[in-house]
Amino acid sequence: MLPQMLPRYLVNFDLTKLKIIYTDFLIVGSGIAGLYTSLKIHDKGKVILLTKGSLKESSTEHAQGGIAVALGDKDSPHLHMEDTLKAGANFCDPEAVEVLVTEGPECVEELIELGTKFDKIEGKYKTTLEAAHQRPRILHARGDATGAEIERSLSQKVINENKIKIKENILVIDILTEHTTCYGLLVLDSNTNKIIAYLARATILASGGAGQLFSNTTNPDVATGDGIAMAYRGGVRVTDLEFIQFHPTALYHQGSPKFLISEAVRGEGAILKNIKGESFMHSYHPLAELAPRDVVARAITDQMKKNKSDYVYLDATKIKDKFSQRFPTIYKNCITLGINPEKEYIPVAPAAHYTMGGIKTDTWGQTNLTNLYACGECTSTGVHGANRLASNSLLEGLVFGNRIARKIKKNITPSSIKKLEELKLSYNARQERYKEYNPVEIKKELQKLMWNKVGIIRNSFDLKKARQKISEWKFIFKLELKTAEDFELANLIILADLITNSALQREESRGAHYREDFPQRDDINWKKHIVY
Repeated sequence: MLPQMLPRYLVNFDLTKLKIIYTDFLIVGSGIAGLYTSLKIHDKGKVILLTKGSLKESSTEHAQGGIAVALGDKDSPHLHMEDTLKAGANFCDPEAVEVLVTEGPECVEELIELGTKFDKIEGKYKTTLEAAHQRPRILHARGDATGAEIERSLSQKVINENKIKIKENILVIDILTEHTTCYGLLVLDSNTNKIIAYLARATILASGGAGQLFSNTTNPDVATGDGIAMAYRGGVRVTDLEFIQFHPTALYHQGSPKFLISEAVRGEGAILKNIKGESFMHSYHPLAELAPRDVVARAITDQMKKNKSDYVYLDATKIKDKFSQRFPTIYKNCITLGINPEKEYIPVAPAAHYTMGGIKTDTWGQTNLTNLYACGECTSTGVHGANRLASNSLLEGLVFGNRIARKIKKNITPSSIKKLEELKLSYNARQERYKEYNPVEIKKELQKLMWNKVGIIRNSFDLKKARQKISEWKFIFKLELKTAEDFELANLIILADLITNSALQREESRGAHYREDFPQRDDINWKKHIVY
């Protein structure tokens, strides 16, 4: 059900009076999922790729650690599956995980063929270990710039492909539907400040996560969960939204944006210490620094609370490889802020990192609407369960993007273009700007509320307080929304409401969802998904 006061569309429109652009395949998002999918499908028709900012502005660009894949002689998809299921807190879909780990190696090999240059040592690909992995199976590039390298290689291929048209600075507002079929998208073209429609035979959402819901996040500014929120408004099932992964180690520096200190740093031997200089992870989990992310994030939070500090330290002064060579991007960022990781401890604190829930799809990326598909962080495919295994996210974008392309190629029919040209959709709800408001200020208040009340450690009292405050902001759905800031805020409020309600409903602790009033996992009553 739609929450009270939530309209079907965020703007009034009449399709017959809008500029319409037709295409075969419409893809939203320019991260690994969107770019790879466009390259896999362009041979079957014209592709338009929409991105909210510039082509290279995505969470992929910021990914440091690498991409997890079972390629080595001492590794196997079976072992990779074991680790993924275990990290997911008995909540993954085994079928989806099997697809991920068995089809992953071929997709990564194709990524290499497309020009991605992973780091090698003596002619062999160099792999590293990350938390909760049995084997060192993480491929990385330029030390700690894996995402940037993947983004470089894929975006270059997309730019060079004539049948793929890239449209930058396009904010997608809503999916256009009739009955249970998706026909395309309503967008705000930020280049002209006009609302236009894109109609397509198949629409693919690869729009990323929602880290900007929280005041502390490693995500870029564009990660406002637009795809998930608009899919929900359009009648698409969304699920598992209470599971937000908080990365344990973001660089803490007052006044600076949160910068990820990759898990690979701990994989290479760095040790967490509290502000007294004491190591502590061995007291929380047998795997210490390499425990699952949710465990490490809560342990750090506990140490910060006990010692009344805003951060802990990461001691990387004794890792085997020279820090500046193994992690050049992190090193450069630390040095800029006056921290030398080779000689001194790095101050770190947890930050919102990954949205594990989202648009519910099957193992072929299909949603419950005809002609609407989704892949990447905006989805809930079932591979991450309640806690994503480190470095599985980039692999998920490849594997399910590839599957969507295969599915569409099999199902596409030429007759669907004729139907698009006959489409006459309109929406005219009463929307009046009856009060002025500042979307930027409300966004800041919302981010602070979500961090404090719906963050790493949750309880019924805080969640109910958050829900009440979020409801007060729903007045904006009665107003005429015009700007990108308006639309982003609307999407964030919807997701905040869904996440808070899901977290309140799930009366157990599982993976990244921790309730201090229900601290145990409850497989008898709660091994089930909350679907809206």
